Amino acid sequence: MSELFNYYISFTETYKKYSNDEIEQREVECLKIQYPFIFRDIRDNDLFAGRIKHKALGFSPQMDIGFGYYFDENDFNELIKDPVFTNAQKQKLKEIAEFWKTENTASKTRAAYSKEMREILPSDNWNGESGIGFPLYRMSGSHLDHAKLLRLGIPGLRREIQQKKQKVNPGEKSYRLYAAMESALELFAGVCNRYADMAEAQRRNTKTENRRQQLHEMAGVLRHIASEKPVTFFQAAQLAYLYTVISGSVNYGRPDDYLGDFYVADLESGGLSEKKGLELLKSLWVMMNEREDGNWIFDSRVIIGGMGRKNETHADRLAQQMIETTRQVKNVMPQLTLRFYKGQNPALYQKALDTIAEGNPYPMLYNDDVNVPSVQNAFNISFEEAKQYLPFGCGEYVIYQKSAGTPSGVINLLQALLVTLHKGINPTTGNKMGLPASQLGEFNTFDDVYNSYKKQVEYYVEYLARQEELEYKIAGQTAPFLYFSILFDDCIDRGKAVFDGGIRYLGGTLETYGNSNTADSLLAIKKLVFEEKRFTLEQLVKMLDKNFINHEKERKLCLNVPKYGNDDEEADNMLVEVDRHICTVTRDQKELTGLHSYLVVIINNNANTVMGRYTCASPDGRKAYTPMNNGNAPSSGFDRSGVTAFLNSIVKPDPTIHAGTVQNMKFSKDLFNNHRDKLEILLETYFENGGTQAMLNVVGKQDLENALKFPEKYQNLIVRVGGFSAKFVDLDPDIQQEILARTLY
Repeated sequence: MSELFNYYISFTETYKKYSNDEIEQREVECLKIQYPFIFRDIRDNDLFAGRIKHKALGFSPQMDIGFGYYFDENDFNELIKDPVFTNAQKQKLKEIAEFWKTENTASKTRAAYSKEMREILPSDNWNGESGIGFPLYRMSGSHLDHAKLLRLGIPGLRREIQQKKQKVNPGEKSYRLYAAMESALELFAGVCNRYADMAEAQRRNTKTENRRQQLHEMAGVLRHIASEKPVTFFQAAQLAYLYTVISGSVNYGRPDDYLGDFYVADLESGGLSEKKGLELLKSLWVMMNEREDGNWIFDSRVIIGGMGRKNETHADRLAQQMIETTRQVKNVMPQLTLRFYKGQNPALYQKALDTIAEGNPYPMLYNDDVNVPSVQNAFNISFEEAKQYLPFGCGEYVIYQKSAGTPSGVINLLQALLVTLHKGINPTTGNKMGLPASQLGEFNTFDDVYNSYKKQVEYYVEYLARQEELEYKIAGQTAPFLYFSILFDDCIDRGKAVFDGGIRYLGGTLETYGNSNTADSLLAIKKLVFEEKRFTLEQLVKMLDKNFINHEKERKLCLNVPKYGNDDEEADNMLVEVDRHICTVTRDQKELTGLHSYLVVIINNNANTVMGRYTCASPDGRKAYTPMNNGNAPSSGFDRSGVTAFLNSIVKPDPTIHAGTVQNMKFSKDLFNNHRDKLEILLETYFENGGTQAMLNVVGKQDLENALKFPEKYQNLIVRVGGFSAKFVDLDPDIQQEILARTLY
């Protein structure tokens, strides 16, 4: 505990020592204090170094509780209660806590809000509040230029930076940045050597000859990459992974592309066998799954396949091994993602289906023939650049090493509709929210209702876009994020930090939830209130407030209105219109903010269920406080017309106006394993008709029901939740029920 106490004091005093004009050196010096305390020991059976666990205070681009200089007040307060500390030490810790309450980067961002922004956007606690729009605080979505890292190594990167530094004056800001980058690389090399020392020390104390040899080899790899560029697959994989970890990134780019040449060269030279390669990959997969520096089940993307790789033959050979690794290891992370297109080696796609057929939720499938031109249009970039789109998180897109697309905002579209129907009152809390009744007008026609809903959404989108821009501004003012800046285009060339004008494309994304429920609710209002006049809008709102209690007949009418997901033209058109509106108004905010792009992502982690806990009954017949729809899918159980109708519906929204969408599909073991030919035709037709991606879950309903009854027997049952996977038994009960309720084909 004394070491931890000294760490918090040293980190805080180091931060205070440097002014806001010295943010480059401040980051370096703080990282020097931080790294000895967050890197973990090499464990038995590890073939790679790089285990990491952050403390309650430190620096990282993305943490569960903030970004940049982060501070976990709850953990810190629990620490202060520990009787191991003296009263004087506790007082010192309280002073540190008081300082960081306002000095952490997320709090600085919040403090920079205008008065109106603070009133409109609550805290980032979307999982515990009833609201429409929520800000998030993070610099996520990074896929670094691993290819450059491996091509140059630490010394090559240092030489490039030194050459740039020589061309600027010492008093310039870019000079300070270059100097800090050099120091960061020196620090990184020191981490490599420290791990090499650790491996050698463990080797001396290990009696098993096989483990001694493994540690000897690991130490040699780490010594090499500390001072030379990598020449073997093992060296390249270790360098790429350790840099990713030290940078704070939680995604891994296209490793089949940047490691493929190393892998094949080693195989052909005899320096590596297929068996040893698989052994290394399995160890690496375990390391990714066991990262302790945050809850990364929503990230941890490993992308293989697709257009734009430099040597597809070599990359495909490694990609096959990566799929096999996922098949054998079968963990929640990494989220293996296969991009494919017509003309690509079909063996990758077939092996992916074989793996999925065994009940593995990976690889996720992304259709480049649709996605590349869609990304080109949505991001307004060239086709060649669009080939480098990469999913991250729960399904958002960024451009590999060229763009940031942090999703720093969340909007609950269904809540926006319900607040509108209640004339500016949140029906969950009874408090005023959003636009007041005076700005919403009268609801004499369906168009009145729909236009007021759109006005409500636009009101929130504008403030969420401003928040995104502000968050980048504060990030850039607070720190250069050195390890990102070294491996993002065009930071070194421009002499600017990643979030301070360095990155080529600074974009943002807005997560939307409840899309399908909103469309189905609007159609129910249109048909039952204004066309068929079964009841008035006022009567409907009162029924919603009562959660349809004593109104089961009316609820049945709501449920029987055509629903999105059944290839019904009227219902699907309403969803397309709702989707087009939110995507278009969000995309237009780039003119307001100056961001290169600001785009919707129609994804889901578990937010459809968590937000549903705070969202009242809705006109589509959904009961209060129950899950909303997942991603771009229909609401659970509302797709009643079979798999073909379901697939026909979900390809109708326009993929060229957003930055990613999630298509979860649950298939029976029987269909996937006993009728594989039909399944493949079904998927082929879906992708040819414009399907962007598929997150497939092959699981029996009986397995899920048994897992609820006997969780101890189903510890390894992994399911797709939204844009991520998890062990079924670890999920909250209502999330388990939402997954169980999804239509099984």
